[in-house]
Amino acid sequence: MTRMRFLAAGGLLVAVVGCSGGPKYAQVTGVVTLDGQPYGNAVVSFQPLGTDSNPEPGRGSSAYTDANGRFELLTDDARKGAVVGKHRVRIMTRGNDVYGQLPGGEGGSPDEARASRTVDPIPPEWNALSNVEFDVPAGGTDKANFNIETRKGKGR
Repeated sequence: MTRMRFLAAGGLLVAVVGCSGGPKYAQVTGVVTLDGQPYGNAVVSFQPLGTDSNPEPGRGSSAYTDANGRFELLTDDARKGAVVGKHRVRIMTRGNDVYGQLPGGEGGSPDEARASRTVDPIPPEWNALSNVEFDVPAGGTDKANFNIETRKGKGR
């Protein structure tokens, strides 16, 4: 009987420890530059990548850059940081991130929204076509720096 209690208590302990999990978050800050200059008009988005063992790794995080290109990620439920692990990174110019919005906040068709936006100087391989990945370490990082080069910047 004592052995059964021991096994039951051990099983309960494993269940409790296992349930205390959930995604772990870590603070993430960095700088975005465009052609070598701080870019203060960007939206930075981190989306955690699932794995076979963890297909739903948690919420995404995002931030706007300041005038010096600096950002600090927040999750969509206002937690500081990002889920620990590998993320897909997308960066675009602020204001080019919302379809169906016309100047003044009025809704419209996607074609009208596209026509009202300016051309994003950030190349599509950093946003819609991004394969950029960043691994958020458990201890956080202040080195999530992204140096974006445009075709124009490469031709200097």
